[in-house]
Amino acid sequence: MTSAPFQLGALPALARSTVDRQETLRTDPERLRSRWPDARVVVVDRYGRAPVPLGAVQEVPADGIPLATRKALSFGEEPPETASFLGQWQDTDYWVVPGAPPEDAEVIEIEGAWGVRQQAPSAEGEAWVELRGHGSLLDDTSAGLLTTAEALRNWHWRGRYCARCGGTTERRQFGWATQCSSCEREEYPRTDPAVICLVHDDVGVNGEHVLLARQPVWPPKRYSVLAGFVEAGESLEGCVEREIREEAGVEVRDIRYLGSQPWPFPRSIMLGFAARADAGAALFPADGEIEDARWVSRAEVRAAFRGENEDLLLPGNSSIAHVMLRAWARAEA
Repeated sequence: MTSAPFQLGALPALARSTVDRQETLRTDPERLRSRWPDARVVVVDRYGRAPVPLGAVQEVPADGIPLATRKALSFGEEPPETASFLGQWQDTDYWVVPGAPPEDAEVIEIEGAWGVRQQAPSAEGEAWVELRGHGSLLDDTSAGLLTTAEALRNWHWRGRYCARCGGTTERRQFGWATQCSSCEREEYPRTDPAVICLVHDDVGVNGEHVLLARQPVWPPKRYSVLAGFVEAGESLEGCVEREIREEAGVEVRDIRYLGSQPWPFPRSIMLGFAARADAGAALFPADGEIEDARWVSRAEVRAAFRGENEDLLLPGNSSIAHVMLRAWARAEA
């Protein structure tokens, strides 16, 4: 416990990585092709799912679930055109290629995000899991690989046509650039910034209550902190002020940065902030966007994390919101 302003205290699940991206190698085809026979490949299907050992899902190892990577040579003598270079770890190159579970895969249920059991294809001793629901269970290396792979997959899927002339695009730099086949315009992976802010009241240093809200499409009793995309010509702090005002009708101050996490759904990065508001400030949820907003005490949040508050379900472990709320709950007001 501390009376100082709270800090995250833990790395958000999808911010973990051990892989060296080796940016300079993306323009060195000779070197990458020469190491292809010893490389490993992450396979991701059109839903963003990747295979992991089935046994690791059923009983998660202490250091996390590893991805079930493939030998690169099983995809050909050199990287296929659809392959993207992810980086290097322990002298091994890692790539991602599109794929799919076997057609005869069995559909099983496994524990996923939000505490909800999710369906997953399973075959040949593997289960195909997606990042949003299971990213927090992956080991550090696998979390970084799949987060980058999913970000690239989404970018390529949405960038098949040139934004200038509408021509088809072709991959360059082993998945890290595209070039229009008509006007030759080049483009690089896009990341859209979004802010996510934990707003607490102005009692003491860290407040006694936190502002939580829920969207209509969320599971019953699910609440989280507020978030929104940064608009053109807007600062991050300005976005925090605007989003909280628009979604909950509250004015905030003392905005400070906490940390960040990639969120490739489809291509965002979540920038975490904390801010203060007047204790007991009236809340006015945005019609059609926010179903409910409320001030929740630290005791209620702590009970929810212990599974002792049936009226409050908090964000899953893969989200930076989970880390932010846990850090605030552990702090002293």
